[in-house]
Amino acid sequence: MAGTTESTPTSTGRAVPPPPPEATPLLLLGGAELWRPVALGGGWATAAALLLLLASHLSVLLLRRLRLRLRPDAVSSSSSSAAVATADSSSSAPGMEGLVTEGDLRELVGNLGVAAREPEREGWQQVVVKGNDDVSYRVWCDKPMEGPPRYLSVTTYERCSTELLRDFYMDNEYRMEWDNTVIKHEQLQFDENSGIEIGRTIKKFPLLTPREYILAWRVWEGNDKSFYCLVKECEHPVAPRQRKFVRVQLLRSGWCIRKIPGRDACQITVLHHEDNGMNIEMAKLAFAKGIWNYICKMNSALRRYPQRHISSISILTMQRLTKKFPQALETYVDANHHPQGNTGANVVPSHFARTSSRQQPGKKSSRATIASGLLLIGSIVCLSRGRSNLGAQLAMAFFLKKAFKQDKGSSSQRSRSRADVTESRHLE
Repeated sequence: MAGTTESTPTSTGRAVPPPPPEATPLLLLGGAELWRPVALGGGWATAAALLLLLASHLSVLLLRRLRLRLRPDAVSSSSSSAAVATADSSSSAPGMEGLVTEGDLRELVGNLGVAAREPEREGWQQVVVKGNDDVSYRVWCDKPMEGPPRYLSVTTYERCSTELLRDFYMDNEYRMEWDNTVIKHEQLQFDENSGIEIGRTIKKFPLLTPREYILAWRVWEGNDKSFYCLVKECEHPVAPRQRKFVRVQLLRSGWCIRKIPGRDACQITVLHHEDNGMNIEMAKLAFAKGIWNYICKMNSALRRYPQRHISSISILTMQRLTKKFPQALETYVDANHHPQGNTGANVVPSHFARTSSRQQPGKKSSRATIASGLLLIGSIVCLSRGRSNLGAQLAMAFFLKKAFKQDKGSSSQRSRSRADVTESRHLE
């Protein structure tokens, strides 16, 4: 039985001593029970089998990459077609006008206005607040009910003009020099009538398959030397999907660069929402731990940028395509960036709109509560018995973590809902 401490006889007649009392499951208390064998050598045999499977998987991936590299015809044909498309893209391109519209710009202005108010009061969670003599950085995070989080950031650069910061952000050729994640960028098409440009960027992250971005963007210039840019994911016929890359399915990013009155400084407000296929929790942790170092690296590259006397294709194209900011939106910008007692009324619902649990509180049903309780009890029993193999223990630990996480999320969601109701009654 599970509660006995008697020795277990083996096929050789010798008795295997019972495990010590402190050998509790590794995923719960950090002991060595996870690798305790059911029979002599069983645990290490399981580990060896897992290592063998991992090695075989890596070898298959390596062979696939070698086969792709031995096919120069596909690469050359795609690059030649891209060159032809770029050469023919200086004229009007049908179908590009609807990729980035002035309606998208209006939505961007409304959502960027959150940073001028108090993002915490509208459900955003502050992630990083850093600064030095050259640059200061603040960023907030919004976690939707589904999908990756959105980030809203405000970065202030001292001794920097809006034109310099705009060119720095839009110079894709220079970005490949200082940003080691960007390994390739190419222009696919642009349209002078609408001011829209389409490009392809390849990014490489540690231990991950390279990510491929097919993006369309548009830049506007205001009367006060402010600049707006909106970037969206799209598809293009000269950039078919390739197995050696992971095509990014969602990227909505926009920014506004404005001069700070009375100071030799400018500020860029960015709203970014991206799903590049990474694990959401790992991506959030990597962002929180590494974003300030990235901002410092970006600031160093910005200070070196004026000494770069090479006119890149990206900047020359952007200068041709930049459109004037619509006069009808000037009043809308003032209302959002300089609110007077109006918090949140100017934010326009869009693909950037929040869908977090705070806006849509829900109540956990009794069936879900009973199912979570049974899952918790069953998982604890399976982990405490110590008789299952490695795969089963890992699976149970995963389900246990998910159950705890869901139960904690639902309880905190209900508490936040009750607090909101109490606050609203108090205000009444």
